[in-house]
Amino acid sequence: MGESVLVEKEKLLEEANALAETKPEEAEEFYSRVLAVTNESPTDETTKLEEQAINGLMKVLVKLGKAEKLEELSRSLRPVFERIPKAKTAKLVRGLIDSVAEISGTEDLQVSLCKETIEWCRQEKRTFLRQRIESRLAALYLDSKRYTDCMTIINQLLREVKKLDDKAHLLEIQLIESRVYHALRNLPKARAALTSARTTANAIYVPPALQGEIDMQAGIVAAEENDYKTAYSYFFEAFQGFTSLDDPRAVRNLKYMLLCKIMTQDSQDVTSLLSGQIALKYSGKEVHPLSL
Repeated sequence: MGESVLVEKEKLLEEANALAETKPEEAEEFYSRVLAVTNESPTDETTKLEEQAINGLMKVLVKLGKAEKLEELSRSLRPVFERIPKAKTAKLVRGLIDSVAEISGTEDLQVSLCKETIEWCRQEKRTFLRQRIESRLAALYLDSKRYTDCMTIINQLLREVKKLDDKAHLLEIQLIESRVYHALRNLPKARAALTSARTTANAIYVPPALQGEIDMQAGIVAAEENDYKTAYSYFFEAFQGFTSLDDPRAVRNLKYMLLCKIMTQDSQDVTSLLSGQIALKYSGKEVHPLSL
């Protein structure tokens, strides 16, 4: 019985992968069938196939713009998550939320999905995953200007995560804290949270994208304090980091760099900046007005 289930799942997954690029609607059906095939005695092999099917299904649902289907998938997969290692489950759950975020106009759905997932984590006593999703929810609240809700989550997370000594997650929380205080125009607290974040970052490896966020926030805070030369140096670091990752936030930092030059009466440097080899790829209507 177990062997036949494995063979069936393998065939369905192979068919789904073959259709994913050209016929995503049909691929969706095959991926779903992989997950629907029941097995009373799951093995490592069948579980691995299910993980691959989940990842494939997420990709085709994003391609089809089916955000609601992704939300439904997060609920229907919970029995599957019970037999998948917690670390892999955490990656899949966060992947589901990331997939919804790839579809435009889903901010409210993301908030709803985060809240529902947090409640599920509480019931299943998955503390690590709950904290990660809560920080994601805080970032969503920040983006939607729900600052009180954001700070309520941040304050609770700071207490919990400091006790766990999870520096990587603590850094992300401190960075959100700095951003929300900046949005509330409380620059002293924004600076203090940023200083804490940079201290935390000095003790761990920081991925390039996150380092870019730290540099960009440092530039924003410095610019608010009218220290445009320091701000420029931070924006330049962020620009280089995001450019190396082909991250769209690079152009935002380039604009900040140009504005800093204008504010320091170095407007003659604007043209030379825009004619530089790295900046040429971003020339266009977004930065052209600053060169006039």
